[in-house]
Amino acid sequence: MSEYFPDIPVIPYAGPDSRDPLSFRYYDADAEVEGRTMRDHLRFASAYWHTMRNGLNDPFGEATAIMPWDDGSESLENAERRIEAFFEFLSKIGIDYYCFHDRDVAPEGTTLEETNRNLDHLTGVLERHQQATGKKLLWGTACLFAHPRYVHGAATSCSVDVFAHAASQVRRAIDATHRLGGSGYVFWGGREGYSTLLNTDMPRELSHLARFLEMAVDYRSRSGFTGQFFIEPKPHEPTSHQYDFDAAACLNFLREHDLLDEFMLNIETNHATLASHSMEHELQVAAAAGMLGSIDANMGHEHLGWDTDHFPTDIYLTTRIMRIVLEMGGLDSGGLNFDAKRRRGSFEPVDLFHAHIAGMDAFARGLRIAAAIRVDRRLDDAIQARYAQWDTELGQRVEAGDCTLEDLEAHAGSIGEPTLASGREEMLESIFNDHIR
Repeated sequence: MSEYFPDIPVIPYAGPDSRDPLSFRYYDADAEVEGRTMRDHLRFASAYWHTMRNGLNDPFGEATAIMPWDDGSESLENAERRIEAFFEFLSKIGIDYYCFHDRDVAPEGTTLEETNRNLDHLTGVLERHQQATGKKLLWGTACLFAHPRYVHGAATSCSVDVFAHAASQVRRAIDATHRLGGSGYVFWGGREGYSTLLNTDMPRELSHLARFLEMAVDYRSRSGFTGQFFIEPKPHEPTSHQYDFDAAACLNFLREHDLLDEFMLNIETNHATLASHSMEHELQVAAAAGMLGSIDANMGHEHLGWDTDHFPTDIYLTTRIMRIVLEMGGLDSGGLNFDAKRRRGSFEPVDLFHAHIAGMDAFARGLRIAAAIRVDRRLDDAIQARYAQWDTELGQRVEAGDCTLEDLEAHAGSIGEPTLASGREEMLESIFNDHIR
């Protein structure tokens, strides 16, 4: 077996004082936080599409990534080399999970039959590498947006023939995920939306999308796959508007079509930014509904209005994320998938390691800080104190549904104008900052 990163060792934990860029300063996989190891809390995954297939091109320039293992062809031999290099990378970086699109690992054939054979063959290659290394599939998905046939969408296409192709592709991708022991399967509506309403029958497209998901649920049951289904919100890009706009829109869609029990949400930071939300907001919406299942760990650039997929290096961001994850008891079948790419100028193979190390250390710090905030309790106590009136008899009656408008009017008349307390926003931000060190 070839070695594709011969000058790079297995990345060690060296501690905060380390100046070796090929070492972890904060991610100590076996260190315990709140009774669980960092490895178990964080459940890191690497995205095959960015790590092995992203050439770092952009709308203004050609690819810059140096990938000696990739000859640029769509041959099965080249696809096998990519997989071999990927599992070497996973072993050296110390990441236990990965995620993939079907077309990342298996080239499209000239016929549907050839395409399916390619995926089946390369699923077998992935399976052998998993068995040899102990690495696992976090989740799989189908690429229903890149091929020209999906120019008008997949499940929401105006063509039933395209809908059929998408159904076939999802069926085979679920089969591959099942075979590889994946914990889940993600639906991302890359083109499930519209560019203009002038040529769009929105109610019909939404009903078709619901029917597509219903058929997937039915197939999961019949196929024996027990993994979790996820939907990943994104507001736009490449379409003008996507039907999975944000967490709230996805939850509403699932409720409307009686699919709420079949799916959870996979929330991505950069998609939250595009929806003009904070990641904290999107996670809270999902978690409050008991629907936060997994996280795509990246971040956007505040000055750029597109999906830049930076590696997450903002300690404030990772702390806010991990606070919510700890409060909900962890990411059961999900994880933290680095749906992130190197910058175009970071094109050498070693930069794959630098980028993942930066993200892993940032989340390790966020985990420790979030745990310290929970022990400190000043933020939790401030929230509890702010809503203390709702713990009175009247508040309890309102929350229990045992109160009328007339009851409340009588109460309002007896107390006069309410006395309000300060929200202490700046004080609480300062308390949060106390822990960032």
